[in-house]
Formats: sequence, C-alpha cells, structure tokens
Amino acid sequence: MEFLAEYASFLAKTATLVIAVLVVLSAIAGLRGKGRRKAGGQLQVTRMNEFYKELRERLESGLLDKAQLKALRKQQAKAEKQQKKGKAEDEKGRVFVLDFDGDIKASATESLRNEITALLTLATSRDEVVLRLESGGGLVHSYGLAASQLARIRQAGIPLTVCIDKVAASGGYMMACIGEKIVSAPFAVLGSIGVVAQLPNVNRLLKKHDIDFEVLTAGEYKRTLTVFGENTEKGREKFQEDLDITHQLFKDFVARYRPQLHIDEVATGEVWLGIAALNRKLVDELQTSDEYLSTRAREANLFHLRYAERKSLQERIGVAASGAVENTLVGLWSKLGRLR
Repeated sequence: MEFLAEYASFLAKTATLVIAVLVVLSAIAGLRGKGRRKAGGQLQVTRMNEFYKELRERLESGLLDKAQLKALRKQQAKAEKQQKKGKAEDEKGRVFVLDFDGDIKASATESLRNEITALLTLATSRDEVVLRLESGGGLVHSYGLAASQLARIRQAGIPLTVCIDKVAASGGYMMACIGEKIVSAPFAVLGSIGVVAQLPNVNRLLKKHDIDFEVLTAGEYKRTLTVFGENTEKGREKFQEDLDITHQLFKDFVARYRPQLHIDEVATGEVWLGIAALNRKLVDELQTSDEYLSTRAREANLFHLRYAERKSLQERIGVAASGAVENTLVGLWSKLGRLR
C-alpha cells in the first residue's frame, strides 16, 4: 500500500509539471508568432593567421627541448624582423575566407549576401576571396540567387577561389563554376549539371475508392503534372519542355564562367570524383581547403568572415525552455524507472 501511495503521489506531481510546461510552451509559441521580426545579425571577423601560427608553435613546444625551442624562437623573431623591414604588414595581400554549407533551399544565402556586401566595401583587385563550399544542390531559384551573389565578386574584379572538400554538385557546382579557380579534394564529388523533378501520382488509388479530385486553372499550362489529378501526355510534354529549358540555361551559365569545358560532355547529370573531374576541367587543382589556406597564410593576411543572425528574445527563451523541459522529463523518467 505504501508503494501505491508513493506511486500515485509521483504521478500527480508529474501530471502537474507536464501541464505547467505545456502552458509555458504555449505562451512562448504565442509570443514568437506575434509580430515576429528578424532580430538582425552581426558580422564576425577572425584573423586566421594566428590560428595556423598557434598550431605550429604548439607542435614545436611539444617536440623540442628548452634550448632548441629558445634557439628556434630567436631565429623566427629575426626572420620576422627582416620580413617586416623588407615589406610592411599592410602591404601584404588580404584573403577573405567565406563558408557556404548548402541545404536544399540554399538557406545560407542570406548570410553569404551580407558577408559579400561587407567585403566589397574594402576589398580590391589585390585581394582574394576564398569560398569553402559544400553543397549537393537544391532548388533552382535558390541556388541561382546564391550564384548571383558570388558573381558580384567577379564583377568587382576581385579574384575568387572556390575550395571543395566533399561535394559541389548540381546547384553547388552552379556556385562553384563562378570561381576563377576551383580547388577540389581528390575524392570530392562534383558535377551533376542537370535538372530533376519528380512527384507521385495517386489518381488511380482515388478512383479505386470512388474519390473525385478536381483541378481548376486559368491558363493552359498553369498546372501540368499533379499529385492527385489525372495527368495527361500533353501535360507531361510541357513539364519535360520546362525541364529542358532550365537545363539549357544551367549549361549556358556554366559555360559562360568555365569556357574551357566541353559542356555537352559534362552536362549529362553525372558526377565525378575530384581526380576524374580534373581531367574533365571541372576543377583546376587537387588540394584540400586546409592545404590551400595554410599556404596562403604564409603569403597574406587571412580573415574569416561570418555573418551570424541574432536570435530574438522569444527564440532564446524558447531554446532555454526546451532544454529545461528536456532535462526535467529525463529526470522524471529516471525516477519512474527507480519506482518500478
């Protein structure tokens, strides 16, 4: 009996807590939905030379004894002094490093456009922009906008290098081709210069269960293929025609920025690994982005730009509340396990 009383008390407390949590979450959801506005963001600038220097110095400290390390530091200080005497620090070139990690909607475009807008206020033709790009592609219009942002760099006469460590396919390659130089890791995936669209059709299933579905349009080709309606051969032909037009625009775009390509040979929708892509002139060099940037760090000042969106108060409260709820529920379930 004592166990049942304790168990009932525990369940009552649990139910009360869950109800309270649901009320709080509902209130937070209401606040987030009311007059929701973007909180803006902030440009973060990090000097990358210090990162590479620190890595080297840590390794030296671990490998050398005190006497060797002291002699090396003395030698390095002397070399830096000679270098500064021969060339002022501000005379060194600048490399602006950007990152783009693409999803199907190219959601990172918003940050990319702000980063590019910022660097174009200072960068000159003596500088370089390096984009570390990772994307398997996605929506045509979304990646078209992302590629247009990169085109602003080319139009300003600033050298653009695109580094690909894993994948730049379809819309990802649409962005990559704008680089004056494309650097790829040996086994990165590149290409997929093609267009694809697919959708299920359940019209026969609906008919089997005597369910009617009607599509009303104004305009002959307002709707070509549908999920629920009965598709026609004429609709399929128009849909394919639209895909072919989009594919031709894609090919023309790539050929404009990579005239060295035999575009009809590579615009088949196929993908190639970096080694094979080099032979087809889809890329210019085989290197990882780490290798490329560490080399440039010896010659220029590297600055990593990242535009970070500020989270609104409601979003911060929501994240904190979600964490608190998760921790509370984990604690409750662990207690329940002990009672059993």
